[in-house]
Amino acid sequence: MEAKTSRIFGIRAVLEAIHGNNSIDKVFVQKESSGALMQELMQTLKKNNIAFSYVPVEKLDKLSKYNNHQGAVAQIAPIDFHDLDALVTETLDKEETPLFLLLDQVSDVRNFGAMIRTAACTGVHGIVIQKQGNAPVNAETVKTSAGAAFNIPICKVDHIKDALFILQAAEVQIVAATEKTEDSLYSVDFQQPTAIIMGSEDRGINPSILKMADKKAKLPLKGTIGSLNVSVACGAFLYEAVRQRL
Repeated sequence: MEAKTSRIFGIRAVLEAIHGNNSIDKVFVQKESSGALMQELMQTLKKNNIAFSYVPVEKLDKLSKYNNHQGAVAQIAPIDFHDLDALVTETLDKEETPLFLLLDQVSDVRNFGAMIRTAACTGVHGIVIQKQGNAPVNAETVKTSAGAAFNIPICKVDHIKDALFILQAAEVQIVAATEKTEDSLYSVDFQQPTAIIMGSEDRGINPSILKMADKKAKLPLKGTIGSLNVSVACGAFLYEAVRQRL
């Protein structure tokens, strides 16, 4: 299945898209741009916690195919994001044991796509990402996921902590995949409602999020390499949950 990532250019057009509740993935803003309308756009982006980055005008020219972008280009996600509260309620109503995957700022598109694909293959009920700092949900993500991004609910939250509060209130245990523990992955009981947190490629799980986890677990490693690629580790955690639930 092919993903078509749309782009909107022009400050007013981007503002209209935001106010129209479109699934804005990211906004590219021209460096050192100014003016009342640009100020309104920046305030709107920050108020709605929409990811943005400052880029040179040459990048905006390329993204907009040299149309009049006025210093702003927005990328629309090729999927619709789900509301986490509603998804948790819907999942709990099913006669299945909930399994969620939380990604704490995984920034590589290929890792993100691979994790979406594995999540779809292991029966994950939903993936939760943060609005800021996570890899974008774009055409490359969908391609890497082999189209799985269309088949599994993805939720965006202001902060991963928000998701933890919702899940813990629903009595879903939070399992953090981290090397900062002596507990093995294989000691965790995945037969109960579970949400697994995977951290970013460079720093792992944020310490403040790690403190909120109900359990911490790591994979046993042999040899001289000290860690696994995050998407590979994610697969190991998810398939242990599958093994226990068979």
